[in-house]
Amino acid sequence: MSQSENTPTTPSFADLTTIRIGGPIATFVEPTSEDDVIGIVREADASRIPLCVIGGGSNMLVSDDPFDGTVLRDARRGVTVSTAEATPSTAGAPASAVEVTAEAGANWDDFVAGCVASGFEGVEGLSGIPGTVGASVVQNIGAYGQEVATSVARVRVWDRELGRIAELGHDDLCFGYRSSSLKTTMYATNPDGGRTTTRWFPTPRYIVLSVTYRLVRSTQGTVGVGQLAKALGVDLGTRMDLAAIREAVLRIRAAKDMLEDLSRYANPWMSSSKDVGADLRNAQPNHNRWSCGSFFINPVVDSDHAAQYLDGAPQYPGALPDGSQGVKTSAAWLIDHAGFHRGFALDGSHASLSTVHTLALTNRGGASFGEVLGLAQTIVQGVWKTYRIRLVPEPVVVR
Repeated sequence: MSQSENTPTTPSFADLTTIRIGGPIATFVEPTSEDDVIGIVREADASRIPLCVIGGGSNMLVSDDPFDGTVLRDARRGVTVSTAEATPSTAGAPASAVEVTAEAGANWDDFVAGCVASGFEGVEGLSGIPGTVGASVVQNIGAYGQEVATSVARVRVWDRELGRIAELGHDDLCFGYRSSSLKTTMYATNPDGGRTTTRWFPTPRYIVLSVTYRLVRSTQGTVGVGQLAKALGVDLGTRMDLAAIREAVLRIRAAKDMLEDLSRYANPWMSSSKDVGADLRNAQPNHNRWSCGSFFINPVVDSDHAAQYLDGAPQYPGALPDGSQGVKTSAAWLIDHAGFHRGFALDGSHASLSTVHTLALTNRGGASFGEVLGLAQTIVQGVWKTYRIRLVPEPVVVR
């Protein structure tokens, strides 16, 4: 990485995250081999040095205080394709299935674009989501009728507790709504239902090394949600060209300003992490995209709570924490109807809700960690007061 004389020798989290907030970093490393990834993690853990493995920085809100530890960003971005065979563990897989293995540092949207161009169905609805392949399975990202969980075959990881490489199958990952067994190793549940961080935080016990996805060799995909069907002018369930589905998803996300601001790649600490044309690197900053994406998880409540509080709110089937049937509703709707409309900001704050989408908390330029956290807490309190639902942040919050 070429740097000017005025460029610090290490970045800050503000350089690396999509919301552009966060303090300076003591040690920043970008390993280029699996052995180096493992070696850096082992060294940090053995020395009891705080460790943060970061992908695209799209799902993190980090304190402005210095981070006195190691931040690792995997520089490996290789992708390989092989024909999937029908083994007992994959019985019922389509005959046209292919396995695509991507190293953890691969840019997620670049990966999706490559799958669409190659005629591999299964992730086209996840177009435009910022981040990396490694982060995709930790968070179980999802949008427009698809979730990563439906296409993951297995994940190769470094187990920090046992000190060995392991391969986790689909069932081992215990995928849930915006969750996985990887993510849950960072948190412990309290008796009151709250959660605290574990010794692994802000990185899971398992470090993702690579992910193998099982996709279908096809030039078409299924239009799986109404919003996408409307944008394409077709009926729900219609089979369409993968490229058309991807383009429609990108248009919808752009209209909500829920794509990343590509001007961030003009930053020398970001320029090598994604293949972006020079014209896009020079794009003007869009503060609606200086965010963590969706800041709150869509909540799931029991049917009695929904009947009492959610009249008029969007309601869909959803699973409660105990696995029983519940009602999922829209966090964006709750925020808006609790009185926090687009562009809402606390007096004097540089943080606000997006001007086009109430689910994104944005940095309007110079916002601090405390300003974003204060806005989030105000919204949580307001939604609780109105609907007796406690919104849960989707990003990892590193204080």
